[in-house]
Amino acid sequence: MTAPTTAPTTTPAALAETDPRDTRTMDLLRFATAGSVDDGKSTLIGRLLHDSKAVFADQLESVERTSADRGEDTNLALLTDGLRAEREQGITIDVAYRYFATPRRKFIIADTPGHIQYTRNMVTGASTADLAIILVDARKGMLEQSRRHAFLATLLNVPHLVVAVNKMDLVDYDQDTYQKIVDDFSAFAAKLKAGDLTFIPVSALNGDNVVEPSPNTPWYRGPSLLHHLEHVHIASDRNLIDVRFPVQYVIRPQATDDPELHDYRGYAGQVAGGVLKTGDEVVHLPSGLTTTITHIDGPNGPVPEAHPPMSVTLRLADEIDISRGDMIARPNNRPKSVQDVEAMVCWMTPDQALTPRSKVLLKHTTQTAKAMVKELHYRLDVNTLHRDEEATALELNEIGRVGLRVAAPLFADEYTRNRLTGGFILIDEATDRTIGAGMIVSAG
Repeated sequence: MTAPTTAPTTTPAALAETDPRDTRTMDLLRFATAGSVDDGKSTLIGRLLHDSKAVFADQLESVERTSADRGEDTNLALLTDGLRAEREQGITIDVAYRYFATPRRKFIIADTPGHIQYTRNMVTGASTADLAIILVDARKGMLEQSRRHAFLATLLNVPHLVVAVNKMDLVDYDQDTYQKIVDDFSAFAAKLKAGDLTFIPVSALNGDNVVEPSPNTPWYRGPSLLHHLEHVHIASDRNLIDVRFPVQYVIRPQATDDPELHDYRGYAGQVAGGVLKTGDEVVHLPSGLTTTITHIDGPNGPVPEAHPPMSVTLRLADEIDISRGDMIARPNNRPKSVQDVEAMVCWMTPDQALTPRSKVLLKHTTQTAKAMVKELHYRLDVNTLHRDEEATALELNEIGRVGLRVAAPLFADEYTRNRLTGGFILIDEATDRTIGAGMIVSAG
C-alpha cells in the first residue's frame, strides 16, 4: 500500500469499520493440517486458497499450464508444490506456511508432513496452532497415522480439532461410511481427552463442503470447512486469568533530545497470559518486589490494557532491577518457581539421543539456562499409546516423559494451563541447534 498524497479524511478505525477488505482489525486463526501422503492434504489447501479467492491470477495460470502439460484437469495441489520442489532440491523446510484472508478472518496454514519420520515437523507446526485439521481418507477409514496425528494434536493442547473425511466422492457420498469414521475417531479421541471435535465430510478435489455446502451430502447438516474456520471461537482459548509477562528487553533510549525520554525505562515483551491494565499492582520475579503499572506502550502509542498475544512495553512506578528472563505477574497469582521439571519431550535430532545425564540448554519463555536430564520415565508409542518403561533413550521423533534439573529457577505453569509458560525447547550447547521440544506436565 502506497502512502496517500493528501491527508486522509477518515481515521484508521473508521476505515476498518467501513472497508471489509481492511484486515488490520481482524483476528488471526492459525491452523495446522495433518494427514497421510495420499489423503489429499495439498489438494484441500489448494481448494481453500482457490475458492476463497486467495490465489493470484498468475499463480492460477501457472497451475493450469502445468496441469495441461501433464494432460490433466487443473490440479490445485500444485499451489503448494513450490515448497515441495524446494525440498527435493535439498533445502530443508520443516513446515510450509500459507497465508490467506476472507472478509471475516485472517488465516495462517501450517502444512505439516504426515510421515512418522516427520513427527518433529508436526510438533513444530501444531505448537502454535489454534486448530488442527486431520484428514482421513473415506476409503481407508481410521489408520495408524490418524491416531498419531490426533494424539500429537491433543498432546500439544491444540484447542480445536476438525476431522475432514476426504474423498467422499470416491465412496459415492455414503453416509454410513462417513458415520463409521466418526464413531471410530470419537472413540479414540475420548481416550485423549480431546476438547472441541468437529467432523466434516469433504471432497477436496470437487470442492464439496470445503467452501460451500454440497448438495451431494443432503444428510450432512453442519457447516462447510471454511465456514467453520471463519466462525470457530478462539478468543477464550488463551489464558486471560493468570497474568504472565516474560521480560524480553529493557528499553532505555540513548542519545535523544526529547527531555521526556531521558528517564524512560520500559520493559518490553509479549503478554503470555492474563490482562494488564494501567494502575494494576504487579510483582517482579525473582525479586518478589511489588509495584504498579504506570504506562502500557504499544507499537502505535499508549494503550489502556494488554492481553495475549499483544507485544507491549510496560513502565512501572518503582525502579526495580529487571532484566531479560524475569517475569511480571500478580502478587497473589504467581507462576511456580521451579528447578525440577517433569515434561513430555519430543526429540528432534538425528545424530544423538536423549539419555539420562545428558546436558542441554533449556529455553523457556525469554530465559535460557543449563539443564540436565535426571531420568527417562518412559518412551511413548504415539500409535498405540503404549508406555515403554524399559526405554533408556529417546531417538529422533520419539516422545517420552523426562525429568529435568535446571540450573536456574524457571517461572512456569503446566502446559495444559498455559502453552507459552508451559512449553520449552532444548538446545545443544555446542552447536546452538534446537534438539528437542517439551511440554511441562508438572513443576515442583
